[in-house]
Amino acid sequence: MAARSKKSGTNPLQKKQSAEENLDLKGLILQFCRDRGADVVGFAPVERWDEAGEVPPDFRPQALWPPARTVIVMGMEMPLPIVETTPSMLHKELYDTSNRELDQLAYDLIRYLNRLGHASFFFPRDGYSSLRALREKNLAAFSHVMAAKYAGLGTIGASHNLLTPEFGPRVRLVSVFTTASLDPDQMLDKELCIKCEACARCCPKKAIEMRKDRVIGDYDKTACLAMTEELTARRCYPCGVCTKVCPVGKDRLLYKQAGVMKKYLKEAEALAANPDDPEYKSWSHIRKYGVPTLKKTKDEDE
Repeated sequence: MAARSKKSGTNPLQKKQSAEENLDLKGLILQFCRDRGADVVGFAPVERWDEAGEVPPDFRPQALWPPARTVIVMGMEMPLPIVETTPSMLHKELYDTSNRELDQLAYDLIRYLNRLGHASFFFPRDGYSSLRALREKNLAAFSHVMAAKYAGLGTIGASHNLLTPEFGPRVRLVSVFTTASLDPDQMLDKELCIKCEACARCCPKKAIEMRKDRVIGDYDKTACLAMTEELTARRCYPCGVCTKVCPVGKDRLLYKQAGVMKKYLKEAEALAANPDDPEYKSWSHIRKYGVPTLKKTKDEDE
């Protein structure tokens, strides 16, 4: 039987920490997350949301859970060769698997922190129950992308994705709020996005428009949602083309793909002209199997 705390005037799930204890606890959290598969972990004090003033007050950590003092953001890699097959059953399975792993990691971490006496709360990786919910209100209650930026994991690119040094935008995220005041990680000073325009040029819905006055582009969320709805009907969501074509990330050094950016930029036109284009054979083969082919509507035939 688990030991029970004796009654006292204080909350048994909260305790004060010294600076040394904070460092020790941060090390324990890092080890816990890495042992369970996290590829990147960052720590952001809740004050950063107020200092930056970029996120509306109701969407900040302390508005969602007032006891929060630190947000811990964890990310897992989306391996590049699988992302390149999008839209495909393979990419969908990767997306679903990473989501399950992230939610399990966050759930395990809050229970671990609670046992150590630091009350914690986690926000799941997506934050919506259905595409219908997004159609009605295309916004989540909390942004993992902004949290990851404030936790020093990366910067936000033209596509509105978080870009990390390790994987570019090919990373999925989840966040844990805790009452523990932990040593924060330094935010990145240099923008990682190089404004190459690949995300905007390759987007199948043209949902991204580059801006001359800033890195982050204009983003048509409704157009992006329409693409997700189409792919969901075929069971090969999400789209992810913007994450596929982004040149940022050390993962590209691992996979060593000479000339791949030119291949990305030519793909839509090449496959429209010849669906069996040999340059794209491996991706096209994977896309043909494991998902249903939608019948054309009368309007599309005409």
